[in-house]
Amino acid sequence: MLDANLTTQLRSYLTMLTTDVTLVPSPYTGDDSTHVEKSRQMDELLAEIADLSDAVSVADPVASQYEPSFAVTRPGTDIGVRFAGLPMGHEFTSLVLALLQVGGHEIKEDEALKKAVTTVEGHHEFVTYMSLSCVNCPTVVQALNAMSVLNPNITHTAVEGSTFRDEVEAKGVQSVPAIFLDGEEWGSGRMTMTEILDKLDAEAASGAHEDLSRRDPYDVLVVGAGPAGAAAGVYAARKGIRTAVVGDRVGGQVLDTATIDNLVSVPHTTGSELAASLNAHMADYELDLLEHQHATGLTPGEDGVTVHLTDGNLRSRAVILATGARWRHLGVPGEEEYRTRGVTYCPHCDGPLFRGKRVAVIGGGNS
Repeated sequence: MLDANLTTQLRSYLTMLTTDVTLVPSPYTGDDSTHVEKSRQMDELLAEIADLSDAVSVADPVASQYEPSFAVTRPGTDIGVRFAGLPMGHEFTSLVLALLQVGGHEIKEDEALKKAVTTVEGHHEFVTYMSLSCVNCPTVVQALNAMSVLNPNITHTAVEGSTFRDEVEAKGVQSVPAIFLDGEEWGSGRMTMTEILDKLDAEAASGAHEDLSRRDPYDVLVVGAGPAGAAAGVYAARKGIRTAVVGDRVGGQVLDTATIDNLVSVPHTTGSELAASLNAHMADYELDLLEHQHATGLTPGEDGVTVHLTDGNLRSRAVILATGARWRHLGVPGEEEYRTRGVTYCPHCDGPLFRGKRVAVIGGGNS
């Protein structure tokens, strides 16, 4: 299942485990040939992973609601995450992170946010339906997996839609990632850990939010964290002036792009790789990066400009607006009502759900 390059990378990552990890398979026992083959591939994948580290083992098979599936567990605890189907393609990174995090490696999120997740009370059973070609799905899968490692009250199963097509159709899933909580549709689209926590438990989430109004004024405040916002932030910070970049997510709509060709000096990259490079570039300079912020307005004043954000108001002598792009809407009847229920904006994410069905494509330029 794993080529030589992936095998080498995974062996290196598994040296970071600080505690044992047990992989618990739930193989398919029916007579559907496709599921039988997926189950065989799952067994092969788990065996290959276990061969790469003495800290990883494969347990005896157990029955599960989802077959084929497997759980990544920490022996002697309730900590674990489940993958239904094979987490390859864009989701292979989700599998690697699950192995590391269940195995005790640090979850790279803000400490206040992680602490807030641990305070969530009550039992919450999440199921995410995803496709392996979806560029937005890993963000949701990885966030919920990490939350389930931080808090045993939260459980998560990532379901690969093409393997469990009957369930996807029965639940009316027509856009991924689709998030269900305790059996009911709960959310859709790309969501970060912060956004999930805000929606799940506002009281717990309050502990992870800083009141931005208490910050001293900036010299330059860049609104927007896409390529233009990142460039503006870097060039301002290079001049040694107090700079902040605020936005919903680093990369902006670039994150929804699967393939980027011929960016000058970069013949080929992906949206997620470019966003990671933007983040790393900004980290090289003394600038404050504030994610998960939505700007709702600005008010000019005698001593600068006040920008109204999700977590308070920030003041700055100068403001650069780099608000980027977003999906264009037609404004026709039914568009809002059927968004994520047949009306979709991402062929990479949602296209596989409509295989064999009649579709209409509106826009897209020459592509």
